[in-house]
Amino acid sequence: MRIHPDAIISPSESSLAEAISEIAAPLHEIAREAGGIANRYFRPGATTSARIWAKDGGSPVTEADVSVDAFLKIRLSQLAPDAAWLSEETADNPVRLDADLVWIVDPIDGTRAFLSGHPDWSVSIALLARGAPVLAVVYAPALETFYEARAGAGAFADGAGLAVSTRPTLREARVSGPQSMADALARSVGPVSRLPRIPSLALRIARVAAGDVDIGLVTRNARDWDIAAADLILREAGGVLSDDAGSPPVYNRPDPVHGELFAAAAVLHPGLIEAMTSPQGRIRAV
Repeated sequence: MRIHPDAIISPSESSLAEAISEIAAPLHEIAREAGGIANRYFRPGATTSARIWAKDGGSPVTEADVSVDAFLKIRLSQLAPDAAWLSEETADNPVRLDADLVWIVDPIDGTRAFLSGHPDWSVSIALLARGAPVLAVVYAPALETFYEARAGAGAFADGAGLAVSTRPTLREARVSGPQSMADALARSVGPVSRLPRIPSLALRIARVAAGDVDIGLVTRNARDWDIAAADLILREAGGVLSDDAGSPPVYNRPDPVHGELFAAAAVLHPGLIEAMTSPQGRIRAV
């Protein structure tokens, strides 16, 4: 199945929803294949077998990242030939800024976890239509866990419906994120339950969607490819991802970088923003 350009320019939202529905199953299989490619290089508890080098800026990349990226570029372009492309491992092309459809891809989200043998890494894929995520996959091959969502159709993990935590207050909430942000939250609301930091930002947010984490905290400088897929999964599960003003992420900008982000169930989210922007909740320099 392919998305036909008429489905995007049509005034009918139902035509777009139908087109998205048609490519959801093929996307599922493509993501699993991509995860299989990455898994060939993954060694649980040990350094990856893939070659490793440093990108500009010093962050690591492996041949697994590059192989998965190349595979996804070919296969996703076949699903939606008119979609532009934004990926962590591909040179940016400004043509995406005027595109109605954009694939946003992180071939391996959590590369440092992947290369060290930690299982919390993922393949993250989102399709943007008119600037908003409408189809999303976050697949954790080492854990055999598959999160997915379609706009307006709910979120799922391995076929089971997802729903955020029903915790009513922030106190003692289960929190995953940087220590400085968790410390700031605790100063504002009192004790919180600190979970191990989840290296993959996409997985961190997806686990809020699954109700396994109450609050996911993301430090500044996350990119579109880190969060776009998980953002839709969280929203479809009844959660909210926003900046400290409560505004949702804006995608496909010239510089796809975000500030601090906060993920929680919709009922907790306003209190979370209030806590993190209070005098006690301001992050202190270390």
